[in-house]
Amino acid sequence: MLRNAGKKLPGTPTPMTYWTASDGVQIAGDHWGDPSGPLVFLQHGGGQTRHAWKNTGETLGSAGYHAVAFDARGHGDSGWAEPGNYGVDFMVDDLHAVTEALGGKTPVLVGASMGGGTSLVAIGEKKITAKALVLVDMAPRIEEDGHKQIQEFMDQCPDGFDSLEQVAEAISNYQPHRTRKRNLDGLAKNVRLGEDGRFRWHWDPAWRRGRASMNDYRARLHKNAYNIDVPTLLVRGALSNVLSEEGAQDFLKQCPHAEYINVKSAAHMVAGDRNDIFADAVIEFLGRVAPV
Repeated sequence: MLRNAGKKLPGTPTPMTYWTASDGVQIAGDHWGDPSGPLVFLQHGGGQTRHAWKNTGETLGSAGYHAVAFDARGHGDSGWAEPGNYGVDFMVDDLHAVTEALGGKTPVLVGASMGGGTSLVAIGEKKITAKALVLVDMAPRIEEDGHKQIQEFMDQCPDGFDSLEQVAEAISNYQPHRTRKRNLDGLAKNVRLGEDGRFRWHWDPAWRRGRASMNDYRARLHKNAYNIDVPTLLVRGALSNVLSEEGAQDFLKQCPHAEYINVKSAAHMVAGDRNDIFADAVIEFLGRVAPV
């Protein structure tokens, strides 16, 4: 029986393409720009989708890059895996599968939060050959309070929400620095409608249960941070309670060749909060290390 969160709501964007992972899971993605341009993978954070990168992808595409964003397994329009087939190793395998499907080009890896962890492991353990790395509010050391807040947000209403208004309220409470939108149409891509008439997040609950312990995962990231040998940019949201300035500086000591920017008026979801500053900074960086 196919597991999923329910029916997609009207207005949910259709993926531009699909790729097949090594275990058969379908990976949904979008792309922008010239396919012959430098390949840039945009990997979202846990509980997000490829849509978090739409504006950034369009900007990179206009600058001559081939920007590709895909839903991680168990997220968005990508397929749900077997309960045991989650965790960073499977996501690195998916990254490799998509890379091969696109001709085996050497990509730039841009990763936010969970996507940043996937990128760190992929490059640090030499599982992917990359041109450059951009970490977005992600480093081996994160703040426990910020991580706890994310988990509490994800744990809200495990039996589903009564309405889109209730979904909007949950998001607004988690992101009080953003202006709450009155039009709820944009929420369609974040939730699914169950047979019981309740709205649930798009992700597979088994994804959260099937990951390694946080201590083991962080230790692995810490080890890999010393192995990064490609041009690297760390982007932190100045308002972030997940990656602190101290955590950022710790990473810069581990990876001394890395560049660093701190984006004002942005929290953990840097690209969503200040895409203008973020996209400009990434293009400036890539113009030097992976030019069109």
